[in-house]
Amino acid sequence: MSFRRTIPAWQLAAPALFVMAWGGNHFTPLLHMYESLGHYSAFMADLFLGFYVVGLIPGLLVAGALSDRYGRKPLSVVGVAIGITASLLLGLGFTSEIMLSLGRFLAGLSVGVAMSVGTAWLKELSSPPFDRRADLTAGARRPALTLTVGFGLGAGVAGALAQWGPMPTLSPYLVHIALSLLVLPRLLRAPETVPRYRSHRPFWQDLAVPLSGHRRFLRVIAPSAPWVFGAAAIAYAIMPKLVEDELGSLNLAYATLLTVVTLGTGALVQPLVARLNVLTNGRALVVGMSVLLLGLLLSIATTVLLSPVIALITAITLGASYGICVVAGLVEIQRISTPADLAGITGVYYSLTYVGFLLPVLFAWLSAVTSYTVLMGILAVVGAGCLAIVAYGIRRV
Repeated sequence: MSFRRTIPAWQLAAPALFVMAWGGNHFTPLLHMYESLGHYSAFMADLFLGFYVVGLIPGLLVAGALSDRYGRKPLSVVGVAIGITASLLLGLGFTSEIMLSLGRFLAGLSVGVAMSVGTAWLKELSSPPFDRRADLTAGARRPALTLTVGFGLGAGVAGALAQWGPMPTLSPYLVHIALSLLVLPRLLRAPETVPRYRSHRPFWQDLAVPLSGHRRFLRVIAPSAPWVFGAAAIAYAIMPKLVEDELGSLNLAYATLLTVVTLGTGALVQPLVARLNVLTNGRALVVGMSVLLLGLLLSIATTVLLSPVIALITAITLGASYGICVVAGLVEIQRISTPADLAGITGVYYSLTYVGFLLPVLFAWLSAVTSYTVLMGILAVVGAGCLAIVAYGIRRV
């Protein structure tokens, strides 16, 4: 007699989040390649990151409302298809600013779908009746970990192919396209969690997210959210630029290393957040913000000493902060939300987290008038202020 193992429902949907995250971050370690081989300016390379954030906004804010009407699965399939289109444009548009900008915009749109729709979907698939064994934080931990691993592996493989593989401007994107096509059959087998319905009210009314005015959201979640990807952006978009003169031809490999280390550290600490919340009586977010402040102080040291070793230690520290804050933030979101508004408030949350991803563009612009040391010092002061706000907000609310 043969027994067929049933695949848990959330594992059918998770690969879609994984490939969408892969497609969102495989471009990041390649920035030096676009500057050196494509002769794009540092500002233009950072602007490609900005187009990614611009694409994220509709993906985060609109896709969630659409999935409430039409279901999580159809929107996830569309998100994977958009990611494939983005990689096609990026792979074929090495010499075209327009194609690269449009590709990055679509990559952001795809990741926005993964973060708003996919996170809500995995949360629902990690709860009864789809999963009766998951613990209380599985709905936050599983999507966060899936996205983080996708971000990290996407960057690692792309950077390695660009440094040592064939067709460095094309092969990283071909890998993503192939993976995306492979996960589609499993995605189509995943169960839907939201019944499709006909609404008689205008679609724009679905975009309203009343929970964004919740006291806990305003006092605890919002002040910490931009630092989630702000920490990651500092670690693997700014740190490599500071020490590139010390690395010679290994700039691309080093940028890839920092990306993988940052996100790898984040992935390792995420399963510990539930235990951390127990030990600190629900203050894991304060711990994450405290680790962030330490990372910002180390960033200042890197700007002064220009040491690749200190930059690596900084990336590890900021990666730990990212991992703790993203899961702790999602736990807070799921604490105040209901199934009817989970996707919407998750989209708002992730929109705020990606504000931090604009830091490299802002720093590149401001570096014409002041040094990175000064900019990092100001950022550390702002980070300390946000830590104080979050700590006070958790205590009061």
